[in-house]
Amino acid sequence: MKFDTPATDNPIDQLKIIGKPTDRVDGPLKTSGTAPYAYERHDVVPNQAYGYVVGSAIAKGQIASMDLKEAKAAPGVLAVVTAASAGMLGKGDFNTAKLLGGPEIQHYHQAVALVVAESFEQARSAAALVRVQYTRSKGNFDLAKSLDGAIKPPASFGAEADSRFGDFDAAFASAPVKLDARYTTPDHSHAMMEPHASIASWDGDKLTLWTSNQMIAWSVGDVAKTLGIPKEKVRLVSPYIGGGFGGKLFVRSDAILAALGAKAAGRPVKVALQRPLIINNTTHRPATIQRIRLGATTDGKLTAIGHESWSGDLKGGGPETAVGQTRLLYAAPNRMTAMRLAVLDLPEGNAMRAPGEAPGLMALEIAIDEMAEKLGIDPVAFRILNDTQVDPEKPERPFSQRRLNECLTMGAEKFGWKDRSPKPGLTRDGRWLVGTGVAAAFRNNINEKSAARVRLDRNGMVIVETDMTDIGTGSYTIIAQTAAEMLGVPLTQVEVRLGDSLFPVSAGSGGQWGANSSTAGVYAACMKLRTAIIDKLRFDPADAVFDKGKVRSRGKSIALAKAAASGEIVAEDLMEYGDLGQKFQQSTFGAHFVEAAVDAATGEIRIRRMLAVCAAGRILNPKAARSQVIGAMTMGAGAALMEELAVDKRFGFFVNHDLAGYEVPVHADIPSQEVIFLDEVDPTTSPMKAKGVGELGICGVAAAVANAVYHATGIRVRNYPVTLDKLIDKLPDVA
Repeated sequence: MKFDTPATDNPIDQLKIIGKPTDRVDGPLKTSGTAPYAYERHDVVPNQAYGYVVGSAIAKGQIASMDLKEAKAAPGVLAVVTAASAGMLGKGDFNTAKLLGGPEIQHYHQAVALVVAESFEQARSAAALVRVQYTRSKGNFDLAKSLDGAIKPPASFGAEADSRFGDFDAAFASAPVKLDARYTTPDHSHAMMEPHASIASWDGDKLTLWTSNQMIAWSVGDVAKTLGIPKEKVRLVSPYIGGGFGGKLFVRSDAILAALGAKAAGRPVKVALQRPLIINNTTHRPATIQRIRLGATTDGKLTAIGHESWSGDLKGGGPETAVGQTRLLYAAPNRMTAMRLAVLDLPEGNAMRAPGEAPGLMALEIAIDEMAEKLGIDPVAFRILNDTQVDPEKPERPFSQRRLNECLTMGAEKFGWKDRSPKPGLTRDGRWLVGTGVAAAFRNNINEKSAARVRLDRNGMVIVETDMTDIGTGSYTIIAQTAAEMLGVPLTQVEVRLGDSLFPVSAGSGGQWGANSSTAGVYAACMKLRTAIIDKLRFDPADAVFDKGKVRSRGKSIALAKAAASGEIVAEDLMEYGDLGQKFQQSTFGAHFVEAAVDAATGEIRIRRMLAVCAAGRILNPKAARSQVIGAMTMGAGAALMEELAVDKRFGFFVNHDLAGYEVPVHADIPSQEVIFLDEVDPTTSPMKAKGVGELGICGVAAAVANAVYHATGIRVRNYPVTLDKLIDKLPDVA
């Protein structure tokens, strides 16, 4: 099915099940501990052995020698895999050739060996006996010292490195009011609960991987390219994922090494990356240095917007696209954005929840507040004043919907913004300095081709099959809701099967495109199944109604199960979008409001309350969507106040590479959180009229926190995270 115009006479619009707060259909499995995650799938194949990964002890250089004799002779050892024994790995689309290092080492904790043994303990013990001698090379680990050598990178995800509209230089130079400031964001870790883990089993020349992966079709291709086998010989199964945040978009070393280990040992092998290895061995959100220049008239109209960002990655990597939202968020006739990429010998930088927009808005939304203060304009009013209803750099292309101003206005009212003092540092609660902050939220909506297969069996059960994944976001539930709505059955009459490459290819989970895209694919398959059922029953398609497990037409009513009495009815279809993305700029919008308190004596920061107002099309399941947004708000609070991978700039690794040293928010850090969804549908996005929301919730949060801290103290911190050491020597005397 091809979708390029607003749907009419749409069965999904009945809203009997879609759009209702719905408990997760997979909830009982997860709360009872019986949902089968990758490493726990003991029953999928017998005689599983255990693999333990050895990571490089240097960041750059070569392996001079590797002594495996003791390791191979250790009790229970079945095989030891190294680059020398594995042979040349092919290059997948996402740097998979680098997943097993040797003799060249590209980054710290790059896998250099896998020890396979009968038990985990034996594999771990033998791994400690692998003796590696290295020749260390000089590496580049400091982004701040690499700016002069940074290059203009190629287009990333279709976005050019630079953009210009109008004459930014002249407009900025002549602007009556100017801001020119630099901001930094540090490296971040995904820090998901479930480690990267895989079980690999060979049946002749066919490989099956039970793994934890967000994008099944991408990863089948990468596994095949890396191992040099046809895609048809690879099956990936990933029905439950214990968190990903972008860190499991791509095949990582656990999957490739499990496959190599299983081949070498001649039996199935399971591998989980140990927690201290994950942060340096896999991917992370790269640090940025951002320069923002704003020019405005004295009445607050922006005339010039300039945003430059520098980030680093391994050779052949890409930039953190931190300027993307600046091309679309505010109106100004003269604009300039630029991204530059430094080659760093740190672990790979790549996608993490809202890549680009999350760190980009951490800088931009502080700059907007700073400019509002220079102008003497309320920061909410300043954002509203500079709104636009068209793409500022492509004025001929309108936004399909843009309700940013409503998000700001409603949020300000609900939050009590009118009672806020415009001057910072004036509000006290005992020893606590109290402030409020705001930031706009923005994240593009992306439509991805997505397919599904829907079956109606003889018992009237509807079975949905698609390789879509559920990373804790509620995919099982919204897909079940979609099928139930389309075919007029209760949720209990729908079974959803996900995360298997034998199923039709879906959008996968990433870029907040999963919900709208995958359900649109299910919608297409359900429409095809409805037609097949109507034909089977010889009903008139013009007035057939699917409701309460039956089909009605012209006074006749027949149970769905009877339509399949002579055999299962199966339909498969996909949803694709033609040139829809060129006709409209599709984006999601929101506003974040935060109240924070700072101890005037110690600089301790406490968030007191948070509010998010979101405009993201039809909300398919408000209960699950709220969960996504409050989780994103929590990650944003972490980015603002504590999250930072500390780089050892001498030896090139992240020092705090475990959950003991990498701080993330806990329950005590997060206060009352309120989420409001604007009542909207966007008929240009898909027949579901929905958009993504899982990443919108993090965009702008950190800046809202930082702006609240500034309002509380009068101390402007432009280098994240905003920690007490950056405040304490500037705080006012305790009264």
